[in-house]
Amino acid sequence: MFSDAFMQTDVFNWVILPLLIFLARMSDVTLATLRNIFLSKSIRYIVPFIGFGEVMIWLIAISQIMKNLHNPACFIAYASGYSMGIFVGIKIEERLALGLQIMRVITAANPDKLISALVQNNFGVTTIDGQGAKGPVKILLVVVKRKDIVLVKKLIEETNPHSFYSVEDIRNVSHGVFPGNNNSSRLDYLKKVFPYGGNR
Repeated sequence: MFSDAFMQTDVFNWVILPLLIFLARMSDVTLATLRNIFLSKSIRYIVPFIGFGEVMIWLIAISQIMKNLHNPACFIAYASGYSMGIFVGIKIEERLALGLQIMRVITAANPDKLISALVQNNFGVTTIDGQGAKGPVKILLVVVKRKDIVLVKKLIEETNPHSFYSVEDIRNVSHGVFPGNNNSSRLDYLKKVFPYGGNR
């Protein structure tokens, strides 16, 4: 790829090589993030392939570090690539927004407007009577796709702004009512591509 003469120059040792190490480290940390995401979502059969690519890239990066222990730019590039890989991985995870979450909404006010707004947007809602510290409350349970969390929060703020809500990840559901239920979600698509990735 590079001639021996060019690899001995300062440009290669202090610019090109650290940049390659940075990109390699960023890539393998990003792949590690994706591997953990797919594993947590039970998309398991793609994980070994991602792990293979991750380790191969890491070996390339660490081998160059070991060959250039005298070059501090390589160490800085390695650490910087790790940090950037975490950042890129987080952004990819946010964009993918795989999986489902459950929202628990607790309110002392009349929740009819909120329930109506959720139903109109094709969200399933389960309502439970509860007792809070200051009197009776209504508890709303809503299972939503992660990509729809922002919309549900907006509906809560518009119709019942003083309610308390919490959000938790869930692994699997048997059935549910979701917006655009006729269209496959990102998670469903990935499970179709890798059909043996689900729970057994």
